[in-house]
Amino acid sequence: MANSTQTPSAPPVAAKKPHSFTHHGLTVTDDYAWLRDPGYPTVTDKEVLAHLEAENAWFEARMEPHKPLVDTLFKEMRGRIKEADKSVPQKDGDWLYWIEFEDGAEYKKWWRKPVSGGADELILDEVALAEGKEYFRLGALSVSADGKLLAYAIDDNGSERFTARIKDLTTGELLPDEIPGTLSALVWVAQDKGLVYSLANENWRTDNARLHWLGQPLASDVELYHEDDEGFRVGSSLSANEKWLIVSASDHETSEVRLIPAADPLSGPILVKPREKGVEYDVDERDGVLYVHANDTHENFRLATAPLAAPGEWTTVIAGSDEFYLTGFDLFADFYVIEGRRAGLDQIELRHYDDPAYVQPIKFPEASYSAGLADNPEWAVDRLRLSYESMVSPATVYDYHLADKSLETLKVQEIPSGYDASLYRTERLEITARDGTAIPVSVVMRRDRPEGGPLYLYGYGAYGISIDPGFSTARLSLVDRGFAYAIAHIRGGDDLGRAWYKAGKLERRTNTFNDFVDVARDLIARGHTQAGKIAIAGGSAGGELMGAVINQAPELFGAVAAHVPFVDVLATMLDESLPLTPGEWPEWGNPIEDKAAFDLIRSYSPYDQVTAQAYPPLLVTAGLNDPRVTYWEPAKWVAKLRELKTDGNELLLKTNMGAGHGGKSGRFESLRETAEEFAFILWQLGVEA
Repeated sequence: MANSTQTPSAPPVAAKKPHSFTHHGLTVTDDYAWLRDPGYPTVTDKEVLAHLEAENAWFEARMEPHKPLVDTLFKEMRGRIKEADKSVPQKDGDWLYWIEFEDGAEYKKWWRKPVSGGADELILDEVALAEGKEYFRLGALSVSADGKLLAYAIDDNGSERFTARIKDLTTGELLPDEIPGTLSALVWVAQDKGLVYSLANENWRTDNARLHWLGQPLASDVELYHEDDEGFRVGSSLSANEKWLIVSASDHETSEVRLIPAADPLSGPILVKPREKGVEYDVDERDGVLYVHANDTHENFRLATAPLAAPGEWTTVIAGSDEFYLTGFDLFADFYVIEGRRAGLDQIELRHYDDPAYVQPIKFPEASYSAGLADNPEWAVDRLRLSYESMVSPATVYDYHLADKSLETLKVQEIPSGYDASLYRTERLEITARDGTAIPVSVVMRRDRPEGGPLYLYGYGAYGISIDPGFSTARLSLVDRGFAYAIAHIRGGDDLGRAWYKAGKLERRTNTFNDFVDVARDLIARGHTQAGKIAIAGGSAGGELMGAVINQAPELFGAVAAHVPFVDVLATMLDESLPLTPGEWPEWGNPIEDKAAFDLIRSYSPYDQVTAQAYPPLLVTAGLNDPRVTYWEPAKWVAKLRELKTDGNELLLKTNMGAGHGGKSGRFESLRETAEEFAFILWQLGVEA
């Protein structure tokens, strides 16, 4: 038998090749830098590929005895998903649209039928498009205003470069128009004769908004806007009344918006307000009045109006507030809706254009939940489509009827294998961090769970992204085995408002890691669990969190899952040639120009801070085609951990060789990866399967 097919008897040991770099008079050694293929984004280096394959072989060998458990978990998780399922149809113009999954299908089908009656029409078949492909993702989908054309974009390798096509819905034929390399929405303009899109440049940055005229060669496409700041990204959308093309440019802390008449996209754009560092805003329009959601006067945002003739002169309608975090708004013909959070809890309120004092909140039945506007494509409506869930309540679709202020339940997520909400309880704790800040923690568990049992703690804490207390069927496979499942709403997310986000970024980044460790310690002190019985998980920036907390307090954790972890923070932030780096500096700091940022990032960057100590068992994942967290970050981290760690605990690296940042595509294939993670956790914590 050839060596390549033998079961490995020991984990692979990566070669050490001396390499160093110097900034601000400080030299950093990096003996595993060679794991970055110099030809990236194409990865062909035989030594690199051989090492990744060896790690995959070690992963397979160590997980082999636990495959029956993986299969059991996968069957459980799959059994909670309604295989033949469809969304609630939604009216848009003359049509009702919905999506359907068929039995066993990894991907969905997009359907519609005339409101006036008639046969169902299959407008897009993801199952057929994904046939024979290891990876498939639909990136954008847009039906023309007249309902005759469908623009869509697909990625079939995980690279996040999508190819846009246009389908004639009257004949079912594809038009010859084909736009490769997109990374954007697809927006119909000019009476459906034009399509606006953004190309990803060589570094995956969308620095443009382009107009394609149907039937014309790509070479004649017009660049409507080009962004010169390499840290900014460009996106396009339509106003709610579909009169304006909205072209936005932004990074993580600053934005700028232009309006272009959708009927005449070649006419000059209207700049709403020139960018001002640290000011974020977004815009919509109704009857010649702009509505502006901005953080210029308060970090939790205000809502203002401005005349179209003087778009930069903003007059406050809803003032910014410490108590209410205004996250967004939606305009409709006769009213508008604002969304936000109060004390971390989602709020939806209706407002009247002609009566600023009128506030109509939509009330929900539980004390803790996640709720928001769902798909509401029409301008003039008498009801609103809403989504709702909690940690014990499955996903629910409501229509809110404006006339009588009532919620109509349209669909509750069905769990074929059964689910009894009364068996579970949820609570929201407040845990005091080391600097005195109260950190919210959402917990769900079975009512019959003994105190002190195993606990799964999840966190993210970056980019101002909140982790809502929502529902998960997969989670039940742990909860039903005696786990408590906890979400730490740590600083760096915007769970409690914009100040909460700012308190976990840049020079205050380490608050995020300290919060997570302090939550774990307090959950132990309260008797909810014990040291070594906590499994933790996070992905991307949440994977950075995993790396930082196991450097700080490895003794607390009994198993760690770090998915596509952003762990080589210093080297990545020093490399402005990487796709995302310049746009990331407002989040992490620019260590090229700022020695203080260099020193701080180096002090917490998980890869740079690996030391000779015992680490908990680790399952690490990567995607070879991932443009967000490049595959070599987790590969280098695992190599360094193998070299330095002093324990005999499991350390596994699984690299998806045909996928990107999101892992495997398809609703069941991705579920199998969750089953692998949970099997690893149960194995490491010694929990009866």
